[in-house]
Amino acid sequence: MNIQTDVAPDYTAIKAKQNGAWASGDYAVVGTTLQIVGERLAERLDLVPGASVLDVAAGNGNATLAFARRFHEVTSTDYVQDLLDKGEARARAEATRVSFQIADAEALPFADESFDATVSTFGVMFAPNQQAAARELLRVIRKGGRIGMANWTPAGFVGQLFKTLGGHVAPPAGVKSPALWGDAAWLHETFEAADAVEIKLKTFNFRYRAPEHFIDVFRTLYGPVHKAFLALDDTGRAALEADMLALIDRFNVASDGSVKIPGEYAEVAIRK
Repeated sequence: MNIQTDVAPDYTAIKAKQNGAWASGDYAVVGTTLQIVGERLAERLDLVPGASVLDVAAGNGNATLAFARRFHEVTSTDYVQDLLDKGEARARAEATRVSFQIADAEALPFADESFDATVSTFGVMFAPNQQAAARELLRVIRKGGRIGMANWTPAGFVGQLFKTLGGHVAPPAGVKSPALWGDAAWLHETFEAADAVEIKLKTFNFRYRAPEHFIDVFRTLYGPVHKAFLALDDTGRAALEADMLALIDRFNVASDGSVKIPGEYAEVAIRK
């Protein structure tokens, strides 16, 4: 008799592949278009100038810059050095003082209660060990400190894009969708030890010249889409492109041939 048992995901191997995916293409070009989300989050947390802020999975620094512009003491972290380098170049261009450091969101190299706030915009949600990442966000902030996040929702455009990609290239076994970080029930359950979890649904508008322009940009520059196309043969790539075009058509509200897609995300504010 064969007895099947659940095998724990190999998070080290998964993160190594993720690192390669995010380092491929040039996410910074796509990431910079999302800057307004970081600005909104900084206003939402309403921290006192001088507060210590840790940006987790910071990418090329959207939230980092937003909080630094408000005179907070920001430490910007990611596990992709190239993205940190690009964030540092942006901070240097603005003469903004920020500390940059390589760090794994699931094992942050900081002592307990080191910061007034931890923040992440479309970053920590991609950590494969979701419970470990959530614990780390809470661990490194002081009592009364804040967590601020912007996470794509499952039903929104990007959540559905993840679902579309998963239909063509299977995700690692045992790893749950990153869009769970945009699910209210999951957030309340995961952060039940917090004093308060407040969630507001907001929209970021993806604006591109045409559906084909969106696909070209994401296929070339956005790591997960870039790697998905590379993993497929010609027939598979054509099928994925067709499904992405159908998804864009489903969400697109522009009527002039261009793309304006309202991308729903959860703006999350948590108090420890």
